[in-house]
Amino acid sequence: MNAPKIQPLKIADAAAGLRHVFVRDLVVSCVIGVHAHEKDRTQRVRINVDLGVTEDDAGHNDRLENVVCYEDIVTRIRAIVDDGHINLVETLAERIAAVCLQNPQCRTARVRVEKLDVFSDAASVGVEIERFAAPRARPRA
Repeated sequence: MNAPKIQPLKIADAAAGLRHVFVRDLVVSCVIGVHAHEKDRTQRVRINVDLGVTEDDAGHNDRLENVVCYEDIVTRIRAIVDDGHINLVETLAERIAAVCLQNPQCRTARVRVEKLDVFSDAASVGVEIERFAAPRARPRA
């Protein structure tokens, strides 16, 4: 029996006015896990982030302040990891999604967190989540 093939994400969508901003295969050292041996040492964790970002009608005008900056996303992820021990990969994924969705341009966040060194016969174990931004109030005319 063949395993199902994972389909690539289709996030960028001109009709919906969405751009796809992503971070691929960021590997960080993280103190993560519920077992005693995981609480006093770092483990390699791979993080992937896919964001659905609204495109402004005015455009980005080739200016960094008009787009979602992937450098800022990576900096925020590193800060979360450096903040101290986390029990669950689910918690790390939720925290990453939450900081990404703080940006008002971000409408969706899909986050995958993988522990890379848990089982010698598995490339990784982890979780993937998808979260949506809360609906934004429209200004009254």
